[in-house]
Amino acid sequence: MPLQIILLIAGLALLIAGGDILVRGAIGAARLLGVSTLLIGLTVVAFGTSAPELAVNLFAALQGNSDVSFGNIVGSNIANIGLILGAAALITPLTIKHTIAIREIPMMLLATVALFIMGLDTYLRSAAAVNEIDRAEGLLLLMLFGVFLYYTISEALRQRSDKYLAQMSSEIEQTEKPASMGLSLLLLVGGLVAVSAGGKLTVDAAVYIAEAVGISQTLIGLTIVALGTSLPELATSIMAARRGHADIAIGNVVGSNIFNILFVLSITATAHPVAIPVGGFTDLIALALLSFALLPIAFIGKNIVSRFEGLLLLVAYIGYILYRTFGMPAPIA
Repeated sequence: MPLQIILLIAGLALLIAGGDILVRGAIGAARLLGVSTLLIGLTVVAFGTSAPELAVNLFAALQGNSDVSFGNIVGSNIANIGLILGAAALITPLTIKHTIAIREIPMMLLATVALFIMGLDTYLRSAAAVNEIDRAEGLLLLMLFGVFLYYTISEALRQRSDKYLAQMSSEIEQTEKPASMGLSLLLLVGGLVAVSAGGKLTVDAAVYIAEAVGISQTLIGLTIVALGTSLPELATSIMAARRGHADIAIGNVVGSNIFNILFVLSITATAHPVAIPVGGFTDLIALALLSFALLPIAFIGKNIVSRFEGLLLLVAYIGYILYRTFGMPAPIA
């Protein structure tokens, strides 16, 4: 047990340090490439911090343990909005830019709704059907991911216009000079490795400690694994918020949710169908409610996730985890 506690602390330290390094590399790469930090957050950072989910899900799929795959994806996405976005907003209010409000958030909602509909096999096919995300549906999700990448790359090319590059050059002159591309890429890769390794150390140690004190494997899968694989997003978003880069914090959360469903889940389902476990629809409903809660925040008022709204998201997440763990009656299949 003492060794596991030391590993848990070491994992958390790696997450914090890795998150800071990753943000520094992302900012430098964005400035040198002439694209916004939001775009970097939606792509490179989001993909990198989703690596733990991909690794856990592929391993679980190859072992035929689809319950872990489903719980990891949905649980991670719930944590991304409730815990990570809420915690980042408590540090500093986060401005939601118009582009992410009209494109990325709707894409995240589309992915969430598509996942919910794909799981309704007993209602849409036959009562004897198994509620699962099969290989064909996995390929469909992968196609939607291709659409997301197309629009993201198109936006990157648009941002590299002469007018935008001139604006970026002016901003760079007024702020710190970015590092070389080689150093920025080294920081990006190093940060991704650190947050991934930190996430694994933290999850492994937490699972060992949980088992030692008698917590069930089911509860571990629903909470510790999903939360543990979201720790890179948490570390990165909090560091981005502390450094005043709300674009990376929001882009990381929304981008990670899109990646988790349209890429990680699609690859997993292609490798092995992912069944909707007992209580799975309850989790999907919670994810949908949290996801749609971003719409009024993005379009009403000043388009800012305030500290109060961040607190509400955080309380909603903690309340749901407590309900799911201790107070949930007969689950919705």
